[in-house]
Amino acid sequence: MSAIHQNLSTAISSSASTFLGYNNLKNIKSSNVSLPGRISGVVKCVSSPSAEKTAYKTKVSRNENLAKLQAGYLFPEIARRRNAHMLKYPDAQVISLGIGDTTEPIPEVITSAMSKRSYALSTIDGYSGYGAEQGEKQLRAAIASTYYADLGIEEDDIFVSDGAKSDISRLQVLFGSNVTMAVQDPSYPAYVDSSVILGQTGQFQKEVEKHHIFLFSNNPTGYAASREQLTKLVQFAKENGSIIVYDSAYAMYVSDDSPRSIFEIPGAKEVALEVSSFSKYAGFTGVRLGWTAIPKELVYSDGFPVAKDFNRIVCTCFNGASNIAQAGGLACVSAEGIKAMHEVVGFYKENTAIIVDTFNSLGFKVYGGKNAPYVWVYFPGQSSWDVFARFLRRPMSLQLLEAVLDLVVKVSSGSVPLDTGKMFWKPVEDSSSCTSFCVRDWN
Repeated sequence: MSAIHQNLSTAISSSASTFLGYNNLKNIKSSNVSLPGRISGVVKCVSSPSAEKTAYKTKVSRNENLAKLQAGYLFPEIARRRNAHMLKYPDAQVISLGIGDTTEPIPEVITSAMSKRSYALSTIDGYSGYGAEQGEKQLRAAIASTYYADLGIEEDDIFVSDGAKSDISRLQVLFGSNVTMAVQDPSYPAYVDSSVILGQTGQFQKEVEKHHIFLFSNNPTGYAASREQLTKLVQFAKENGSIIVYDSAYAMYVSDDSPRSIFEIPGAKEVALEVSSFSKYAGFTGVRLGWTAIPKELVYSDGFPVAKDFNRIVCTCFNGASNIAQAGGLACVSAEGIKAMHEVVGFYKENTAIIVDTFNSLGFKVYGGKNAPYVWVYFPGQSSWDVFARFLRRPMSLQLLEAVLDLVVKVSSGSVPLDTGKMFWKPVEDSSSCTSFCVRDWN
């Protein structure tokens, strides 16, 4: 007979968690339980020492670049503060206008295609394993013809990915740490943090400007670059031998004659590549599917094609996007899918108009919101985190947003150094940003 003495501790090591995983802890009593067996002994569940108490250290040095990051990544920090507030005030109703996550359901024409592909995987004829790292041929061709018709971008210039954010990091690996990244201010946090992690820190230096990699998007400013601005940027890049990384993840939100793609600018194929995504078109923030377009004309100083090196990076670091997600992507670029995505985008653009009109009616200065679902609001004399706390802790009565008891905004300190609180192109005003990716509920 063997005996198991159950000694429950407030902290149980992960190795013991399986042992207790299916027990109802409320019904367990400290007792001796007799079980049939051949080996006699006593087994105790004990807490393991915390990592902080161990005296052992490896001899592996920490990546010094990670130590240069000023704080935790912005979006988890927003979530941490929001969750702490919810623990303190569990009845608070929070509509998050912070990180730009989508809220509207994926159109059925898209989910039905994914469902069909998912079921096919359970059949002999429909099963597929590893696919091409660059993406399925049919989807690459459809993206090229849908978004780059008459722009000279072909099927084999398209690299399908699990989202633009992942490709941003792969591009950092592609270019390495010996280039200088020029990032707009404010900017999508992933551009800045990935540059720091790769060791691309330092101030702008005139003598190395020919090696700049420009990262550009209309997130989070709410503005899209005009044709004139992009023409000047392309001209500058050609004169200085630079490369432009253009983010077109919000191209479907553009409401004026601003370019949807950098490749609409003459000569751009020689100095630019483009990153994009289905996240904010079709609600794919959880499905994860995007692409990067790299023209054959884009080459390094030695004449070697950039696309060939990126293909090597992709093949080394990535096994290809989910085949189910790619089925959804193919449905996205069908005629019915395009129509459905425009309806989703239209909903968010209506949200944007509501937010802009509300803040304008209250006398605030409002920027953006025209070519992207982001709105910037000027709050005189207040830092970004101050505004965040003000909105989160105190009920706001904002006319059409009267039902919003707590409003979360994306703070600009994720886009600029934390000690400045300054933003919106020119660092002269304290402001905060909010996104229109939210549900609309006035009850």
